Amino acid sequence: QVQLVESGGGLVQAGGSLRLSCAASGRTFSNYAMAWFRQAPGKEREFVAAITKSGDNIRYADSVKGRFTISRDNAKNTVYLQMNSLKAEDTAVYYCAADRSTVISTIIPRWDYWGQGTQVTVSS
Repeated sequence: QVQLVESGGGLVQAGGSLRLSCAASGRTFSNYAMAWFRQAPGKEREFVAAITKSGDNIRYADSVKGRFTISRDNAKNTVYLQMNSLKAEDTAVYYCAADRSTVISTIIPRWDYWGQGTQVTVSS
């Protein structure tokens, strides 16, 4: 079992930045690919970004490419999401997820463990 706890959400003006963190515990962090998803009010949960176990492969949703950066620190059992140039449409609850697969997937059912989410609100 892997426990995931997100932090770093909040209220920010459009054009601003936030950095989300997701701390993992319970299993060897470096054995898991990690991802961020988000869910806006009234919408389905969607893929944002993912990173492989070693960090050698990264994937982004087109909507955040060039603005968001995912990274991980295996020594700290933490994955990050640096979000720059935020837009009102980035407003959502952001979730981190973990999976033992070696291949990054954007499909929600592929991810085995989920955090409770952190709210990001971007005011325009």
